[in-house]
Amino acid sequence: MPKTYENPRYPYRRSSDQDGARAHHRVIIVGAGLVGLAAAVDLAGHGIATVLLDDDDTVSFGSRAICFAKRSLEILDRLGIGEELLEKGVTWNRGKVFFRDRMIYDFDLLPEGGHRWPAFINLQQYYAEEWLVEKAEASGLVDLRWKNRVIGVSEDGDGAALEVETPDGPYQLSCDYLLAADGARSSVRKLLDLSFDGQIFHDRFLIADVVMKADFPSERWFWFDPPFHPGQSALLHRQPDNVWRIDLQLGWDADPEEEKRPEKVVPRLRAMLGEGIDFDLEWVSVYTFQCRRLEKFRHGPVFFIGDSAHQVSPFGARGGNGGLQDSDNLCWKLAAVLNGQAPDRLLDSYDLERVPAADENILNSTRSTDFITPKKDISRVFRDATLELAENHPFARSLVNSGRLSQPAMLSSSPLVTAAKPDPSVALSAGSPCPDAPLSRGGEKVWLLQLLTGDFAGISYQTSATRPSHGDELAKLWSSSVALPVLTVTDKELGPDTQADTFWDAEGVFAKRFGACPGSFYLIRPDQHLAAHWPALSAEAVAAALKKSLALEDPCLNT
Repeated sequence: MPKTYENPRYPYRRSSDQDGARAHHRVIIVGAGLVGLAAAVDLAGHGIATVLLDDDDTVSFGSRAICFAKRSLEILDRLGIGEELLEKGVTWNRGKVFFRDRMIYDFDLLPEGGHRWPAFINLQQYYAEEWLVEKAEASGLVDLRWKNRVIGVSEDGDGAALEVETPDGPYQLSCDYLLAADGARSSVRKLLDLSFDGQIFHDRFLIADVVMKADFPSERWFWFDPPFHPGQSALLHRQPDNVWRIDLQLGWDADPEEEKRPEKVVPRLRAMLGEGIDFDLEWVSVYTFQCRRLEKFRHGPVFFIGDSAHQVSPFGARGGNGGLQDSDNLCWKLAAVLNGQAPDRLLDSYDLERVPAADENILNSTRSTDFITPKKDISRVFRDATLELAENHPFARSLVNSGRLSQPAMLSSSPLVTAAKPDPSVALSAGSPCPDAPLSRGGEKVWLLQLLTGDFAGISYQTSATRPSHGDELAKLWSSSVALPVLTVTDKELGPDTQADTFWDAEGVFAKRFGACPGSFYLIRPDQHLAAHWPALSAEAVAAALKKSLALEDPCLNT
């Protein structure tokens, strides 16, 4: 099989921790995949040093997770690799759904303008991991240890103890907090004997990365019961380097090893692509859908993030994207605790916020799988009737489920969020991820999320009528014990002597997406979720909401 990517091989280096008694670190991360690397880089951005252990010496083999959703792109941009993703990746917003021999409808996931990022970027996972390795090494705060396999884990007082196997033999470590990012076959989870419960779907899918030059557009194409693969489903995605991802449903009775043989794969792909298209296989695998999760993601000093905590079927691109949101949610809280800004109980909110998000992903993945692979005749009759209706009746399209695509978690029920009184005129509810918006300063265009760099921040929306009174409340806030940077967004362009933290909502997008009215104020968390908002600024209310967001005054977080 040809290769469009050569995996880097990172050197094993003997650590000084192997030379003496058990060394202690504040944070150890197990698993240098996409999620573990993101966590290490994120914590480094908060000034937290980590030890990152991985039993291999390279990034992932095969393209694996390829669909990076808009929310993940915003997270990864804050970690410093957004431009690389945009430059190398294949951007797409549109998809098409086919039934048998015809397209029944298409859709646009981002129909409005005013967004820095597309709905999705397709990119092989190994590229993102390689760039994160570079960021981790450049930070000076990530001790990345390849060929370090964890063979023992236990709680040790207030922390965790580990036994690690290396080419030089075993050694021991301990830490205040342990992050398990070691995937669906998590060794940490097994060593702690934790149950990973859920559902295994009785179906198999062939996944193939195919190298070919084709003039198909950069869209997501999904087929139900196509003539080239009757009775089953198929999916086509474009990646960089002339690589195309193809998924073909095989059925539960398919022999995984037999189906991976080129003699079996090539005829199936030839039937799909046509005789006139030359292609080569780069990577082939056969997988089974599984939707499972741990009951809790926090176990004392041990936190599970990504596939070690939850596993979903790949349709909908919820695995890697959900894992990045796990890391994004946990790391700012861990940094706040380690930096003395919050009590340990803040970390209990990781379960309270991410377990419901995982359940939502599992629910959507389960429904997708049930629709794509109906197991009963009556279920297939219903599905096919829905597809027939969807061609001419838009109402039926919402019932078609070829993989509900990843959406960011809404944290409206979180105990850290200060919910405002219901107001139908407000476009954005507390707990929502902060939407991006184009702003202007001095004739230069900037993006709101670029200004929110990983700390708590306030956003003040001012007009000529609100500026004087708003200024009084801001002065009161800053004179209190609350250290909160505040961005000011105005409805009119201001002169050259405007303060550096003031920006013009030139296109009106901020006001529309935030439901901003004269005097509105927004408190944004480090993970860019909206912690609270008010129609008028009150320094006392902001201070109280900030304390709530850090669990400084609310002990009722235990799960």
